[in-house]
Amino acid sequence: MNPTYVRIELFRQSRDIGNIMFSVCMPAVMYLLFGNMFGGGDQPAGNGNVKFYVMASMAAYGAAVATTSIAGTAATESMLGWGRQIALTPMKPSGFVASKLTVSLIVAGVSAAAVFVIGAATGSRADEPWIWVASFLIVVLGSGVFALYGMGIGLSFKSETAIGVASGGIVFFSFFGNVFMPLSGTMLDIARFTPMYGYAGLVRYPLTEGASASVGGAVDSMGMLVANLVAWTLIFAGLALWAVRRSRARR
Repeated sequence: MNPTYVRIELFRQSRDIGNIMFSVCMPAVMYLLFGNMFGGGDQPAGNGNVKFYVMASMAAYGAAVATTSIAGTAATESMLGWGRQIALTPMKPSGFVASKLTVSLIVAGVSAAAVFVIGAATGSRADEPWIWVASFLIVVLGSGVFALYGMGIGLSFKSETAIGVASGGIVFFSFFGNVFMPLSGTMLDIARFTPMYGYAGLVRYPLTEGASASVGGAVDSMGMLVANLVAWTLIFAGLALWAVRRSRARR
């Protein structure tokens, strides 16, 4: 990882007001919408209340969107010739991926912090302070898998639509990953193999201890959720590295 490149990227991202507003504000608004739409947000849920469950889910979604969109800009940079400039430096493909990942995690942390602050101000409750800390750290660190996903998709498509395709994939993964609404039956069985399922389940694990909000009260073990996240991390990491090498080989 190149600290200088990370600093430049952070400065550049901070000037992209539209992307920052979308990454930081949208998840907070979605929490306010979903957390108060049906009422009952103050009802108990695991080691806290329903509002905390919704807050954790929306923070996870927002962090995934933030890391995907920022890392996906690699495709646009490649089209504009920035990737060609990077290829002339001593930075290796793995270093480029690590630098993009670091920037994405920092922005994801800001996005998650915004949701958690608003959640704390609007009635989200957990029985112990460590639940807040654990959920926040899992949101930020776990979102790194979607930075790899965004970079891999962005460089594979190498077009202006790449970021839209990658972000659309996150929405799809969220619906079929038990993030927006509880799934049950066959849909839940399929969801366990999708990228967002393990990530969102781990984010909510300090609150629910693996219990699902779906009909039937399914319980997921931490081992299964971790295995899902690790498997998709390896898949997306391989895709990102392959896409970087393929992009540079063309030059």
